Amino acid sequence: MSRVFLSGSIRGGRRLVETYRLMADVMLSAGVEVLSEHVARETVFDDERGMSEQEIFMKDVGGIHQCDCLVAEVSVHSIGVGYEICYAVGLEKPVLCVYERDSNVSAMVLGNKGVVVQSYTDPDELRQIVQGFVGSVESGGHVSKKVENTG
Repeated sequence: MSRVFLSGSIRGGRRLVETYRLMADVMLSAGVEVLSEHVARETVFDDERGMSEQEIFMKDVGGIHQCDCLVAEVSVHSIGVGYEICYAVGLEKPVLCVYERDSNVSAMVLGNKGVVVQSYTDPDELRQIVQGFVGSVESGGHVSKKVENTG
């Protein structure tokens, strides 16, 4: 079973929490272990209550070390998500960054040839992108490269 680190904005804004939940559900239904499923919970702030910033950092970095790949939603600007992406790239983990088409995504993500980048317009398209990426990582056929969505 593959282990995926799901990265999505927490302190940068929670407007896409339902999208994070969809992504987690897609991976869980494929039999993938989502190491950071808390990102997709409405209760994430309650889940982290009582944890210091250092404990949160160590938990997330530990999850990135343990994962087989990282899947990030990057439509909402988040320093933490950017940090997690960079950390995973530094560890040579396969990384998928997805974003809502027409979002103002950082050039540091879009220009990074070490990650797969795909835009989506609806939940079905997002589901297909996530399933395809996770399936390719599980089969060992993943090659890190930037992918332009021409859809």
